[in-house]
Amino acid sequence: MPYLADLEKSGIPTVLINYEEETEKVKHDRMLFGVPNLRFIEADRKSPGGVTEADRLMEPVLKALTRPLTATEKKGGRFAPDEARVLFEGTLEEAEEFYNQTENIPGILDAPFSTYTDGLPVVIPTEERVKEMLAGTSHRPNELITLQRDERVQGFGVIETGYTRKKGEVVKFMPMYRTATVEQVAVNAVMAGCKPEYFPVVLAMAESGGGTGDGRGGGGAFIVSGPIYKEIGMNVTNSIFGPGNPANKTLGRVGSLMWRNLGGYKESVTTITTLGSPVTNGGLIFAEYAEGLPAGWKGLNEEMGFKKNESILTTFRAGSWGIGQQNAPGVYRSLQRTGHGAIARFLDVKGIVGPHNYLEYLTKGIWETMEGGFTLVMPPQMAHDMSDYGFKTKQSIYQWMWKRSFEPVARYRMRGSADLTTNGWLGIEKTSGKHWKELSDDYMVPAGGDGPEAYCILVCNQQETACARFGGGHGQAFSIDAWR
Repeated sequence: MPYLADLEKSGIPTVLINYEEETEKVKHDRMLFGVPNLRFIEADRKSPGGVTEADRLMEPVLKALTRPLTATEKKGGRFAPDEARVLFEGTLEEAEEFYNQTENIPGILDAPFSTYTDGLPVVIPTEERVKEMLAGTSHRPNELITLQRDERVQGFGVIETGYTRKKGEVVKFMPMYRTATVEQVAVNAVMAGCKPEYFPVVLAMAESGGGTGDGRGGGGAFIVSGPIYKEIGMNVTNSIFGPGNPANKTLGRVGSLMWRNLGGYKESVTTITTLGSPVTNGGLIFAEYAEGLPAGWKGLNEEMGFKKNESILTTFRAGSWGIGQQNAPGVYRSLQRTGHGAIARFLDVKGIVGPHNYLEYLTKGIWETMEGGFTLVMPPQMAHDMSDYGFKTKQSIYQWMWKRSFEPVARYRMRGSADLTTNGWLGIEKTSGKHWKELSDDYMVPAGGDGPEAYCILVCNQQETACARFGGGHGQAFSIDAWR
């Protein structure tokens, strides 16, 4: 829509083709980008598509492009939300009822959708509670959330080459491109149940835009690295993804609330999602246990260019959960201690005392039905086994896994998302520097991301030797200390 809006404003006629279920979002986005009457035509999702659908749409598209604009269509306008500081006045009980109200949305078959929350009850953000939260930072309540340092944004495939956002740039919360103040973030932190000492972490999350990306982020996924995890009591051991730890649970929830209240997310109105993500539903945040790293392995803060004693937060695209091979912890121990058990037989090292390359088992067939990199969350023992085997740095593992993802171009062509990442096969393939169409069928290309940075390893202090895996590697990094 931003591109179409620019064309319309420069005098170039445009017509948007969308599906019926996207119409309400199209109407909303027209107002958001200042072209409230931009023309659109609904495609038929049930049609056979291809030439048949193109023939059906051709005449209405041409008419819409050539028919003179009406007086109404020439009018501009832009969505301007009401940003009243005080949302409600009354008793606490009345406020609880007010904040938990819902509205029925046609786009989700009139199912109720929360007006101010993520669908769960919230702590009511009274003046007193918000003031207490603001004590957790030295930043002023009316200060806009801005970037605290230059940030390099990575490109996607050959479509984007990456760019740098500068320190001081105002953060826009998606999908409505809104801005927010420190106080508005504090309101959401109170609603999530956070404590004032958590607030610098919340502000770093806000600096990231709430982890919502282009507006379909689902609240985001976050990793904390650095000493602050101890200060605020984050769980870095057993059940780091489970219930019970107040810091992990409430901080994870903030992303969803910022997506709703600061970004303006409303399903089928301001954005369209398919299923949502069970990985980030309710929030996903965990912290690194740097004390468990083998010698030579850097913590995530150092990997991202910060100092060892600095606390940072990184965002990542948490995709599929539990990808790759699975095994009972005892089977892993048997492999490394004695060379026995199912994994030892799988790797053909039966009877050979470890250490062995468990990653060969873990990544077997992992790219058959997925693309891109992934994150591994492993216990210290597993990390030390990998180091003893010969992986003296995390980067050596990233390189090994990325290289393992290579496959012939003939096979890579069968992947659906490659049509996008190769720019319809008209772009440049990065490992060769050649056009995709110039490559032979047997040329090897990576199915596992553009480079080793597509992977990430976190060490947490769980005792059992089991490895958690989910899609998405290194994301963007933000300083928590800058928000103290």
